[in-house]
Amino acid sequence: MAKINKHKIVFWGTPNFLAVPILNKLKDNNILPELIVTAPDRPAGRGQKMSPPPVKVWGEKHNIPVIQPEKIKADFIHKLKRNNYNLFMVVAYGKILPKEIIDIPKYGTINVHPSLLPKFRGATPVQSAILSAEKETGVTIMLMDEEMDHGPILAQKHIDISNIPSTEELGENLAVMAGEMIVDLVPKLFSENTKPLEQKHTNATYTKKIKKEDGLIDLNDTPEKNYRKFKAYCIWPGVYFFETHKEGARRVKITSAILKNNKFIIQKVIRENKKETNYRKL
Repeated sequence: MAKINKHKIVFWGTPNFLAVPILNKLKDNNILPELIVTAPDRPAGRGQKMSPPPVKVWGEKHNIPVIQPEKIKADFIHKLKRNNYNLFMVVAYGKILPKEIIDIPKYGTINVHPSLLPKFRGATPVQSAILSAEKETGVTIMLMDEEMDHGPILAQKHIDISNIPSTEELGENLAVMAGEMIVDLVPKLFSENTKPLEQKHTNATYTKKIKKEDGLIDLNDTPEKNYRKFKAYCIWPGVYFFETHKEGARRVKITSAILKNNKFIIQKVIRENKKETNYRKL
């Protein structure tokens, strides 16, 4: 495939999830962005050392200019307009883009969302699909407008999740799917051979932001519900319960569990201030 860098693409993204796998797929198909926009460096780890976002690391490795605006200001918007970009790709960027930016590129601003829109709009569609006992989910690529996950659909693919995958497993599969979809879509966009389909907004559902306390499970709850929470929250915040001791309640984090014969079987745990161990009920 011939290089199509001449089409002047700007990639907006931040994490490993979705963004980096899609960049790798673009590179493999010679569809490199001319510019990457990502979040500023942030403190991370126990030492709270300033660390670059994964997309910045990727950009620098492949000699692509990277900018990290703390806030989207008028001078930044002016620079984007001045460069006559043709397409913006937004993949888990982490900030809301104003309409003034969305409308800049000739072929529009596209967004990759890991759900079957209009279902599961918002920040946690992968976890929400697992928790909601969905039999399938997928990837939607849409033309962005000023509302959240609201724009018309350019492409959509389904994936079976009846086997209850973890967020990590499902995220990896969706990233592969999304990369293939992007590579297929870009030439169609540039040849104006696409027909965006308006979402059925009356069918829209919305996800909620995950909090640390969402990881608390009730061991008396239904086995499948607890297993789904374990699989959905495997990356963060993890799932835990409390054991009662003479000294009081202590947190127990579940690190390995299975669903077998309709029973939620805990295999390994980390008790508060302890190392990982095989689970046995106290």
